[in-house]
Amino acid sequence: GSGNYNSKTARIYTDIGLFTSSPSIGADLSDLFNALTGFSRQDLYRKLLVAPGSMRRRIHELIDRETTLAEAGRGGRIIAKMNALVDADTIEALYRASQAGVEIDLIVRGICCLRPGVPGVSDHIRVISIVGRFLEHSRIFYFGNDGKEEYYFGSADWMPRNFDRRVEAVTPVDDTTLHPRLKSLLATCLADNRQAWELAADGSYVQRVPGDQPVRATHVALLQHSWGEHVVAESGARPDTVASSRRSPGS
Repeated sequence: GSGNYNSKTARIYTDIGLFTSSPSIGADLSDLFNALTGFSRQDLYRKLLVAPGSMRRRIHELIDRETTLAEAGRGGRIIAKMNALVDADTIEALYRASQAGVEIDLIVRGICCLRPGVPGVSDHIRVISIVGRFLEHSRIFYFGNDGKEEYYFGSADWMPRNFDRRVEAVTPVDDTTLHPRLKSLLATCLADNRQAWELAADGSYVQRVPGDQPVRATHVALLQHSWGEHVVAESGARPDTVASSRRSPGS
């Protein structure tokens, strides 16, 4: 999962988890916990991207694959959702992907050292932060892979401490019946026009406003999905105010 199996933070954090009977993932988790307890040393895993170890390399391989596809005229698509984007090498890889024509959407709740929309550098990169009733905590990574879509999620942000100094795990979501749910979650975040703040090339944030368009607030959508639309209706509150916030990212 993406973290916070905790009775207190679970009330205010958004996270996702995977229940699976996959023998490969189960064996990887056994190996990982054996390594954590000192029972064994494990460097190679069947499915999991584990840090410190293979995670940084594999994430860069996935980004570079989209770059290669774009350079060959076959498009390229990356959507990544995380708490923070700080790692310089990963940012450079994203810049190279953008310059090759890969369309990149980043949903970064907190600190983001990448600058989107810089001419000749990051023209094809867009960054938003969603700030509302709940603390966005899930990390989800999508790669178009020339139509053979791949989804990953787990505990790691794209930061040196996560790649190099912490034990983290990211799992591929191989069950394609789960892809529509992840796709819908990412699409809901990207379409947010109430709780989303857009990062500009100069490092400033501007909050999206719905204007004449229907209000689309991520956390309202999550509540409606989890509890049913009657929750918002019975509360007597307007959907655009149930989970709104005027705080800026990082505040």
